[in-house]
Amino acid sequence: MIQKRSRVQRIFFIACILIEVFSLQAKNPDSGINGTNKSKQGCYKISVCDWMILKRQKIGEFELAHEIGADGVEVDMGSLGQRDSFDNKLRKKEFQTLFLKKAKENNIVISSIAMSGFYGQSFTGRENYKSLVEDCLYTMQIMGVKIAFLPLGVQCDLTKKPELRPLVIERMKVIGKMAVNAGVVIGIETSLDAKGEVQLLKEIDSKGIKIYYNFQNPLVSGRNLYKELRILGKDRICQIHCTNTDGETLPNDKKVDMHKVKTVLQEMGWCGWLVVERSRDKNDVHNVKKNYGTNIEYLKRIFQ
Repeated sequence: MIQKRSRVQRIFFIACILIEVFSLQAKNPDSGINGTNKSKQGCYKISVCDWMILKRQKIGEFELAHEIGADGVEVDMGSLGQRDSFDNKLRKKEFQTLFLKKAKENNIVISSIAMSGFYGQSFTGRENYKSLVEDCLYTMQIMGVKIAFLPLGVQCDLTKKPELRPLVIERMKVIGKMAVNAGVVIGIETSLDAKGEVQLLKEIDSKGIKIYYNFQNPLVSGRNLYKELRILGKDRICQIHCTNTDGETLPNDKKVDMHKVKTVLQEMGWCGWLVVERSRDKNDVHNVKKNYGTNIEYLKRIFQ
């Protein structure tokens, strides 16, 4: 009788674990690292940055993302500025529940969680950097997301400020370990070329840190986008901001050939989220629906 009861208890315990796992996956079913979870759209899915469509951590971002044709949205941690922490609503249970509910209602996946505040703020200048990253990792866990975006930005530009490199590497090792322990990846954007990023990742030496590649960087710097993708390879890129700087929408941008991008990514064997950040019409830059709807429709026509 004791053995039978023990067996029943073990089965019940395992069932509880499985229910918890499936519940977490159901929150955000297609947010796997490096596109390992394929959806009905196939290898590539199209997302959009919530802060760029003027919906940073606003509940309306899911409805708008659906309206402009996106498969997902990159949710920001909230503004940072000079404050000690992100202005992050998702610490609160009511917002967590509401965001997940609205995402499901609009059939929108949260592709990633962004710390876009570090575009302008210094990652090396923040003594509380670990608590800021912990806040992001907690948000990712609650929202069922596997990829974070961390730009090194203007204040940690390793091309212009190489003296920051040792401290950047030191801190990346720390947060890389945090990411590994959480079962996620932090994707970093740098100003380095592809060979420089390969070397940087080698020095960081963490499975929790990868490159969040931004097409704008090589395009603006006059580097070969397609060659850089090949140099980085599929295992070093966790996600892609697939747009150029503002000026032209993607269908009219002669600086980037998306058909060639697709060929290169296919030959690399890379699958994942292509996230629309910029590429707005300079003559109508504030027209969110037109700019982002145009870019998303164009990308879907090519990649899906």
